[in-house]
Amino acid sequence: MSGGEPEPRCYYVGVDVGTGSVRAALVDQRGALLAFADQPIDKWEPQFNHHEQSSENIWAACCVVTKKVVQGIDRSQIRGLGFDATCSLVVLDKQFRPLPVNHEGDFHRNIIMWLDHRAISQVQKINETKHRVLQYVGGMMSVEMQAPKLLWLKENLRETCWDKAGHFFDLPDFLSWKATGVTARSLCSLVCKWTYSAEKGWDDSFWKMIGLEDFVADNYSKIGVIGADVAGHGLICEGQPVTSRLAVICGTSSCHMGISKDPIFVPGVWGPYFSAMVPGFWLNEGGQSITGKLIDHVVQGHAAFPELQAKATTRCQSVYAYLNSHLDLIKKAQPVGFLTVDLHVWPDFHGNRSPLADLTLKGMITGLTLSQDLDDLAILYLATVQAIAFGTRFIIEAMEAAGHSISALFLCGGLSKNPLFVQMHADITGMPVVLSQEVESVLVGAAILGACASGDFASVQLLKISSAVCDFLSSEAGSFQDYFYKTSFNSYNAIYLKRTPSPQPPKQCKNLSEYQH
Repeated sequence: MSGGEPEPRCYYVGVDVGTGSVRAALVDQRGALLAFADQPIDKWEPQFNHHEQSSENIWAACCVVTKKVVQGIDRSQIRGLGFDATCSLVVLDKQFRPLPVNHEGDFHRNIIMWLDHRAISQVQKINETKHRVLQYVGGMMSVEMQAPKLLWLKENLRETCWDKAGHFFDLPDFLSWKATGVTARSLCSLVCKWTYSAEKGWDDSFWKMIGLEDFVADNYSKIGVIGADVAGHGLICEGQPVTSRLAVICGTSSCHMGISKDPIFVPGVWGPYFSAMVPGFWLNEGGQSITGKLIDHVVQGHAAFPELQAKATTRCQSVYAYLNSHLDLIKKAQPVGFLTVDLHVWPDFHGNRSPLADLTLKGMITGLTLSQDLDDLAILYLATVQAIAFGTRFIIEAMEAAGHSISALFLCGGLSKNPLFVQMHADITGMPVVLSQEVESVLVGAAILGACASGDFASVQLLKISSAVCDFLSSEAGSFQDYFYKTSFNSYNAIYLKRTPSPQPPKQCKNLSEYQH
């Protein structure tokens, strides 16, 4: 501005709804994070593979954290609000009231969470159709997508839920509706999890073939229509084409997002989705169903966990910061990764999302001993982190075999705050890992969407947001460390390739008990 007058300050709010909490941030027009708040949210697991939440509880948490971050700010200066959330399914009746997604009839629990695997038989039925839309989800639909969950509701809760339902929302679209009163859905949600095509729209024959012809009959009013035109939103790309980058969003689970100018079909990897993330580009999305949740499961289930908790508390550290420092003590002169030379983990404790697309897979640990001390826990933790990184390498190799060219990883999310997790991804993939200057980059991303929605910026690329400041360089090609991880990756793959399928009961037996006798 002329005369040296200070630039009027504008603010934007980003809200991130994760698996276990809601977080919010206040961001200014330069991308600086000025305030942060978080609030836990409720989860229910009434039976194995059934995971539920409450839309009312989540919305209340959104309100709590938003009010905290804007406290003391003139409301006229808050220009936009953006949401991101898990791809969970929200069910409301025709008057927008919650409907139960459970046999108990609890209306409060009206969300089927993203990690819910109740619809196994339904997704098998869908995949048996071999319908043409399946080529856009890696050849096989995941049980974590919305179509099998919808079919489960129709087949199992017809009277209490399905017949009364008026609206089915992806969670981020539900939040947008609560904030604006507009039921229009986002292109990203419908393309990635609902089989919508940005080019052709809905495919009536698919919904009819799988038994959900109800949506066709009412012109898809219950699952919504696309909202605003998304054309014209570019992406900052300095130094290298964005098509050579793989964004890894790592928290409770991990998503691996790669874009291309032309459609690339990768077996076992979702997509290609047109304009779902960057308008005009095709998106492929690999993923690991549990990553942060797996690390917690392995660490908290170990006999030495109480000792770990006590020592970490004494040092005022998180258990993972303590484990990282403990690994530095016991590794001596060797690289820390070499501590797992005899220990290997197959990380699919909740099935494999990509690139095997096999929800029946189970986890495995080989090389266990009778040791149960803190050293043993630290090395098992390291092996689990490495297994997740090997899973990322597995996804990258599948994407590159199909035609992607990936040269760098861009990490964000809760696990990217763990230096060991980041370094293992660099070492094991052999690629540089780039981190944002702002550790809460997911929240800043949500605020960026709010800033664009406000009209203050014509496109994402006009927002001058700080970029990467930290490269965790990978090990040198040809070094012994590189050789070690290549050999370990072969061991990782061998666990899957050499597995023995479970014996199946003979056809004349009616059930497993007859087979056993």
